[in-house]
Amino acid sequence: MPQMQPMAVSQILLRLLIISTALTSLSYGDVGTAARYSPPYTPTACYGNDPSQFPSSNLFGAAGDGIWDNGAACGRQYLVRCISATVAGTCNPSQTIQVRIVDRAATSGSRPSREGATIVLSTTAFGSIANPSATSINVEFQHYCLLWKRSVTVPIEQPVRGSGGWNMGQWGGMWEAVSGSMY
Repeated sequence: MPQMQPMAVSQILLRLLIISTALTSLSYGDVGTAARYSPPYTPTACYGNDPSQFPSSNLFGAAGDGIWDNGAACGRQYLVRCISATVAGTCNPSQTIQVRIVDRAATSGSRPSREGATIVLSTTAFGSIANPSATSINVEFQHYCLLWKRSVTVPIEQPVRGSGGWNMGQWGGMWEAVSGSMY
């Protein structure tokens, strides 16, 4: 039986490590509670009376103290899904929504249906993932970071020798860079 070269084993292990890290980060989320609030939604702690702060989908919310982060939560987007509630059948488990934080729950003009919630959702957002008559639900939420791709051409005119002894000799290769923007 042929033996694997040490370099081949280390490359396989490195690839497995990268794949497992990527898969782990895809399933990362926090658990908390969500309440709902009704109009009037303005003024908000984040953007005052600016009507453009609200997404056309009306999927927005106010940050509870746990995620407010001294106002850094303003504009952040979260993926939110209902995972349980006091009354069975309250959640719509097939729905995950993307909400934008536009306010602070503790100072919002409209009071939340339950004090101390992690996130307080607009009536539209709350009704998308749960029975709108519920006052509070348990949610899984994840900060959503918008990424976009942009291609950059990097001409390589001569072979490059890396510090680890590797060689690169791809002439005129196309390399892709991923840039990210956090909301």
